[in-house]
Order: sequence, then structure tokens, then C-alpha cells
Amino acid sequence: MKRAAIIVLDGLGIGACPDQAAYGDAGSDTLGNVARAVGGLRLPNLERLGLGKCRPILGLTSGVDPGRKPGDGPVAAYGVALPASAGKDSTTGHWEICGIVLKLAFRTYPNGFPTSLLEDFARRTGRGWLGNRPASGTQIIAELGEEHQRTGKWIVYTSADSVFQVAAHEHTVRPDELYRGCRAARELLVGEHAVSRVIARPFTGRPGAYQRTSGRKDFSIEPVGETLLDRLAAAGVPRVGIGKVDDLFAGRNIASEHTPTNRHAYRLVERALDETERGFIFVNVIEFDQTWGHRNDVAGFHEGLRELDAWIPRLEARATGDDVIILTADHGNDPTTPSTDHSREAVPILVLGGRVRARPLGERRSFADMGATVAEFFEVPPPPLAAGTSFLPEIRA
Repeated sequence: MKRAAIIVLDGLGIGACPDQAAYGDAGSDTLGNVARAVGGLRLPNLERLGLGKCRPILGLTSGVDPGRKPGDGPVAAYGVALPASAGKDSTTGHWEICGIVLKLAFRTYPNGFPTSLLEDFARRTGRGWLGNRPASGTQIIAELGEEHQRTGKWIVYTSADSVFQVAAHEHTVRPDELYRGCRAARELLVGEHAVSRVIARPFTGRPGAYQRTSGRKDFSIEPVGETLLDRLAAAGVPRVGIGKVDDLFAGRNIASEHTPTNRHAYRLVERALDETERGFIFVNVIEFDQTWGHRNDVAGFHEGLRELDAWIPRLEARATGDDVIILTADHGNDPTTPSTDHSREAVPILVLGGRVRARPLGERRSFADMGATVAEFFEVPPPPLAAGTSFLPEIRA
């Protein structure tokens, strides 16, 4: 068997990077600040892999298995990666993992979108709009949901990220019409207005009790260069997607089963490893970002970490032979700060597998080192990806 996986724990940043202050994120440290907020983390399985060795985290030691002698150290390769791309959104992070380093960040709209653009959107979709400002999705739906249901107008909003988000109640606008509207927006948002993603946000419920559904759909801009996925496809390596990874690459050389919860994603990872003899498994685990980070839910985030930790032995049991399984993130989303947006942070790297040598990987200069490692693992023919330095020789036992 020859299998590799990159499991992206969306929003699970691990603290400072050199240009953090330039993004307004000085002090953001998703894992570190959550640990401090709850009086220290107790995550014995992640600790055993070496999470506490990536960066100091309150409650985590150097990674000692209860059945091993103190000082024996972690059982996985461990380190951190610094963001090299401009920007701090999911598309940017996943693209960088796969070998594309953006020199210019996607455009953002802190004052809302131009009226002329929204008028064009309204003409194409036959519906007007409400909102048009940066906002928390749950808050703007609570504020404008009743008016939306009365008028049939779209709820349009953005955030600190490069996103054009469209919310609609499923009883007012059917999801298929919402998705068509978002495709129309994607066609409009090009050139100077080329946002990273258009996001459909269906919701249900009554005024005062609206709830977003699992029907979210992202319409990403197509990657601007060749990615790891493109190179694997050209080399005949099968690719399995779990979570929203297909949306982040505009479906190019990856198909994916979407997952509303982390637990669902973990089950699909197990199934993929049970059923895949050869191939690359690319995973986005969504709730650290979508459910807890954006809502500043420290308690929920903490419980999500405990759930992840409890699942690790099931992953380890399937990471055998030549497997290379990488756990990482795409950016931060610190729930302890006033912001409800992504944060510019370094990300952890934990690598496990039957032949993976437990050792420090240091501070990598780019997320792209992970994609380069997978490319080398599958012996993808030259030329190499545009960015990234493989650490495969460092981890081979």
C-alpha cells in the first residue's frame, strides 16, 4: 500500500508568525490561548504525538506515552509551518499547502461591496439585497432574516476575509436557487473584484430562532497555478476528498464528500484508510473554524480538541506500513480574542505512519513543504511544485 493524507484542522493555529501584527493579529494564538483560557489542556494522545513540542502549550508536556519512560519523547514527527502567502483565509492556506504561494492577498471589502456590483447581481438573479457589510453570519441572519422572508431579498455580507456570502431561508428561496444565485455572483466577482470565495448560507427556523443548515456551499476562484492535486492527477495517483476541499479548489482534480461535523469527517477518514490501497486523502475538518472559532466559543473549541484527541488512537491504528499521515491547519481562528475572523498564525505539523521517524521538523518556511513531501512520497515526476521543500528524507525511518 502507498497512501498519504493531509488532514487540515481548519482554524487550528499555533501562534505567532513574523508578520502577524501586519494583519492586526498580534497576540492571536489559537491553541495557546484556548489552553490558557481553560487552565491547561489535557490531550494525552496529541501530547504523545508531540503537539506540546511544536510550540509550548499550557498543560502539554513533550509528549510522553504513559507506558513509556519519561523523556522518551513524541511518537510522531512534529514541527510548525509559517504562512508564506499573503492572506489568511481557507483558500489561501489550502492552496499554499498544495504548492501555490500568493504574493498578493485576495481583495477584501471592509465597507461592503460596490452598489453597481450588487445591482448587477440583482438583475442577474431577480432579487434585491439586504445587508452588504462585514458581519457575523448568525448575527446578520438574526437581524435581517424576518425582512428577508417578507421581501425575498438576499442577505449579502462579508467578513475580514475575501468572501461574498449570500444567506437565504430555505422556505423563502429554495437551496437550488440560492446555489444558482451564488454561481451568478461567482461569474461577476472576477478581475478587480475577484474574491476568494462566494459562499451560499441557507438557513431555516423562525424569527428569533433561525439556524444555519448543513447546506453551505463554497464557490472558490480556480487555482492560479499548478497544485499538488494537478500533479498527482497527471501521475495517475487517486485522490479522495473529505470536507470542503473540492470547493476550495473549484473542483479541479478533487471530488469530495462534505461533512457537517468533525465527527463525520473522522468517520470518513477511517473509511478512506480502510478502503484505499493507494492514493492521497485530502481532508478539511471544519468545526474548529466554522462552529467554534468564528463564534468565539472557547468551551466548544476545547470540547472539540478533546474529541479530536479521543479519535487519534483510531487514526494511529490505520496509519501503518508506508503511510504518511499529516495533521495540520490552514490558519488560526482564536476564539479568545474580540475578533470573530481568521487570524494570521503558524500551524502545527504532526506526521505519523508505520515508517515515520519521530523527530523535530523545526520551523518550516512555508505550508508548501507538506505538499512537496506528498509529491516526493508518490514520486511525482519533475519539475517540482512551484513552492515547498520536502521533509520526506527527514522522517523516513
